[in-house]
Amino acid sequence: MSDRRRPSIYNIAAHGGFADALAQGLIDRFAKDAFGLARGLVILPNNRARTALQEAFVRLSEDGLLLPQMAVIGDLELDESIGVALDSGELALDIPAAVDPMDRLLTLAQMIQKEIGLRDDAILAKDALRLAREFGGTLDQLNIEEISLSDLKKTEPESLDLSTHWQDSYRFFLIIAEKWQEQLAQWERVDQAVRRNMLFDHIARTWKETPPAQFVVAAGVTTSAPAIARFLETIAFLPAGLVVLPDLDLVMPDEEWDMLGPFEPDPESGYMPRAQETHPQYHMKLLLDRMSMARGEVLRWPRTGESGAVAQRSRALSHAFAIPKLTVRWQNLESSERSLAGVQTIEARNSAEEAQTIALLAREALEDPKQRIAIVTPDRSLATRISAHLKRWDVQVDDTAGQALTKLPEGVFFLNLLAAVADGFPPAEFLALLKHPLVQRGEGRLSWLDHVRELDLLLRGPRPAPGLAGIDALLRAENHRTRKLRGAITPWWQSVRTMFEPMESLFASSLDWPRLLDQLRQLAENLTEGAIWAGPGGRELADLLAKLQIRAEMGPIRIQANELRGYFETLMADISVRPAYGGHPRIALYGLLEARLQQSDLVICCGLNEGSWPQAITPDPWLAPMIRKSLGLPAQERQIGLSAHDLVGAMGAKKVILSRAVRDDSGPAIASRFLLRLKGMCGNNLREHPEARRWMASIDEPEILSGAYDRPAPLPNAEQRHIPISVTQVDRLIADPYAFYANKIMGFASLDMIDADPSAAWRGTIIHDILEQWAKQDIYAPGALRERADRFLSDPTLHPLMRSLWAPRLIEGLEWIAKTLDENRKAGREPAASEIYGKAEIAGVQLSGIADRIDRMSDGGLAIVDYKTGGAPTNKAVVEGYNLQLGLLAAIAELGGFPDIAGEATGFEYWSLAKTAGSDNFGYVRSPTKGRGDNVVPSDAMVDHAVARFNKAVDQYILGSEPMTAKLHPEYAPYADFDQLMRLEEWYGRSPVEVVDDE
Repeated sequence: MSDRRRPSIYNIAAHGGFADALAQGLIDRFAKDAFGLARGLVILPNNRARTALQEAFVRLSEDGLLLPQMAVIGDLELDESIGVALDSGELALDIPAAVDPMDRLLTLAQMIQKEIGLRDDAILAKDALRLAREFGGTLDQLNIEEISLSDLKKTEPESLDLSTHWQDSYRFFLIIAEKWQEQLAQWERVDQAVRRNMLFDHIARTWKETPPAQFVVAAGVTTSAPAIARFLETIAFLPAGLVVLPDLDLVMPDEEWDMLGPFEPDPESGYMPRAQETHPQYHMKLLLDRMSMARGEVLRWPRTGESGAVAQRSRALSHAFAIPKLTVRWQNLESSERSLAGVQTIEARNSAEEAQTIALLAREALEDPKQRIAIVTPDRSLATRISAHLKRWDVQVDDTAGQALTKLPEGVFFLNLLAAVADGFPPAEFLALLKHPLVQRGEGRLSWLDHVRELDLLLRGPRPAPGLAGIDALLRAENHRTRKLRGAITPWWQSVRTMFEPMESLFASSLDWPRLLDQLRQLAENLTEGAIWAGPGGRELADLLAKLQIRAEMGPIRIQANELRGYFETLMADISVRPAYGGHPRIALYGLLEARLQQSDLVICCGLNEGSWPQAITPDPWLAPMIRKSLGLPAQERQIGLSAHDLVGAMGAKKVILSRAVRDDSGPAIASRFLLRLKGMCGNNLREHPEARRWMASIDEPEILSGAYDRPAPLPNAEQRHIPISVTQVDRLIADPYAFYANKIMGFASLDMIDADPSAAWRGTIIHDILEQWAKQDIYAPGALRERADRFLSDPTLHPLMRSLWAPRLIEGLEWIAKTLDENRKAGREPAASEIYGKAEIAGVQLSGIADRIDRMSDGGLAIVDYKTGGAPTNKAVVEGYNLQLGLLAAIAELGGFPDIAGEATGFEYWSLAKTAGSDNFGYVRSPTKGRGDNVVPSDAMVDHAVARFNKAVDQYILGSEPMTAKLHPEYAPYADFDQLMRLEEWYGRSPVEVVDDE
């Protein structure tokens, strides 16, 4: 048994360089012979700390060393298992095994889902999973603080004046906790936190009775759990035991140290002052209190003095993080006491700029071959951006915190797969799956992508019917515009359909969980040719599916197909995938946990905004704050103190840069309270980095800045210009020659959005199809048009917006057309043709067009009719020559361009289905040949007017050499199809005013 009277406990300050200082101290103390270190055991908080210490030994060893055995006990937040060195068979044979984390999560989710189902409406599987994870976190806190279920039952929520909501949550927690204890007893297992407590106590008792012969060092452990505190206390009193703490503030005055808490309740009033749990030293004081040790018993580790600029910075940080009532003393501090020499700040305009600036600073620091750089941030999005920017210089940085599986290609693919197969193959999700980089990665990928792009074109516009049958229907549809596309896709689609058919049949009935997982795994295998399982992310995904496969009975008791993506996303969100080693040897990207005990010459702490550093406090959904306080559980705000301690530890480097962005991805951001404290204490002494802003502004700045913003005006050659043209394209040619050039000469066309709402063009196409079938199949029978519209609207695959919003006005507008046409027929005006195609050569160019309807008037003349779903063009547009469709169709008719149609055009009409001005009725006729004053074109001059304007446009642009100027007449060029291509925003409104002479 140990008879040491004084504990052997030390501290390495933040500026001391924990890993190197610890390694050097152990070498000085124990490496008296070649096997001196090898006979000892060093206990560290996590695997990253073990790696840091190993690297420190390598740096400091001259002739090589036999390293001590290293064990990892795991911080609470890291949830790592205790090292094998502490769990040998002779020590822990009587300690029950810990329950598997996946077993616990799924079983708790099932319990919660069943219990809520008995009381209220059903709960979604993903919500049950989330509640189970939060329940497990609260249960772990109770176990770590050694608060039993019986202690919890003694709490009386009524006496704490809690709301009904919190009382219900408390009772529900008790119900689930009791069921969980029964399940653990049935399995003969215990929670991991309970087993860890038992293991620590078992080892502590064993070492007290029979101290180990070798030295034992516990270094860097800051978890204040009671069992760990007792364990560290035991080590401190071992004959060859040492406890080395990180970043304990030894310069803080004793009276301030005592003000941190925790406090005992007043014996008379029962009042207990609130502990300063947000202070960076609170958890260190709590640990010492639980170890029954005073701060005065802690010694400085050898070779870590209190002189130098960095040590002075540590004293300034102690002042900066003083408890609120003591910050008034900042006013009386000497300049040296508030100095943060070696610390600079950066304030970027947004997160993207912050990431690029940090990458620049890191790249500049790498120019010094002896300098090691650490980038520390809890913001995973910012970390990903920084890593991407560093690749600009081929610097591969290890993001030691890893990335969530949901963000990796394998996770994204699997979630896309679930979204596609579980929701009836919606176009956006299905195409995202088929285009994923992991799909068909072999030699056939180019051919695969060609077919997927063709399917993409086919699926543009409103969503088809659900399921594979909906795509089949699109391929069978009689649509002349997609005939070529459908012919190219059909053979390929049949092979793709075969792969997905088993999944569709699986979702047709209640889900068979084991079979579902089998089919998902097989489909992923087939689509990716096995590439899905390669790499760290793929292995994690395969491991998750294997765990779920063997735990099918623990899964959700009910889950709908459309819940699958959310359920798996919740499961995968907490799976962190760390990259394989092999990044740049002198730069690392750390999360807060991984940054502890690391050592670098330059540390860049970024993302210093509220909600990021410190992270937003997540309330406990199960136990009310008053219940947690009465039980002695840590306040949720203690995480703020731990984040502050992490910042202080990171600021122990020689050079430190603190950065934040004024705006993040969600909007304006609030500076971190830690940064505001430092600025408040230091004032102008805390300086901004002198070069960062200039570097950021210049890295992407072009060498030559042009002051001119020229309006695009391409000049195609004569061969390119001489092309046939349709009547609908003439108006575009005159008003916006560039758009005509992009569409007809370059062959570009705008595409509908995937899964788009029905557009005006789409609605117009539907109306024209209905009217064409009515004319050619029903011979304009008045009642048949309504029947055709009803059949169209009753189609279950129709977009819901069409059925609910557009149907009434469609029916009323079509009935108006049928009624008006019937009245015209009674008056002797007969329809001669509908949706008829015609062409003629005019001015040396082939002009073509489709007439919506051509009527034979009672006097033998022709009336050209154009249907409009919206408002009709104004007379002014026709008079000024920017809407020539009716006149040019009439010219084709008079030249015999329409089969079996001959005669002179005397009528020109727009039949609009829009609401009549000043009325609630839909449908009206407007003719550009009728009106007041000069704002009309006489009917006998309509054809000549259109042909003259067409001849001029042909002479200028088709047969001539006029530049194809962008937005030549913007008032008649409202469509934005090619605005991005012409880079409209770069020159519109900046070019010199041009006076265009149309005469």
